[in-house]
Amino acid sequence: MSTKQKEKVKIEGKHKLLEQVDELGQIILHCHCSPQNDDLMIRIWRSTYLFANDSDHVSQLVHAEHISMFPDWKVVKKNTHHTFTLIFSGLPKTCHSFDMIEDIPEKGGFKFLNIIRSREDIYDVFV
Repeated sequence: MSTKQKEKVKIEGKHKLLEQVDELGQIILHCHCSPQNDDLMIRIWRSTYLFANDSDHVSQLVHAEHISMFPDWKVVKKNTHHTFTLIFSGLPKTCHSFDMIEDIPEKGGFKFLNIIRSREDIYDVFV
């Protein structure tokens, strides 16, 4: 496949994802990590949620891409960049900011606080 064909597939895939987000009201977090000193071991637990800061609403994790699910691990080599994607059920329209919490019984869970809501509901966070 040529570079131009790959680019077209990537763009069409992004548009399809955006259409699904709009139709289903899903929230997408692209999580970026770039370990500098050591390899990084990452995984995500099903007990990862979005908490609306202005209500008691909780959005569930519905899908994860390019990251291992607990109990498995994914190794991200030092001096590389890795992006994984988390898809959550929708937040209320009245929500202006939210937290992403990986609620786990050990140290080191992912936590991103006070993410300001955007119209597209697609976010980039950095580990």
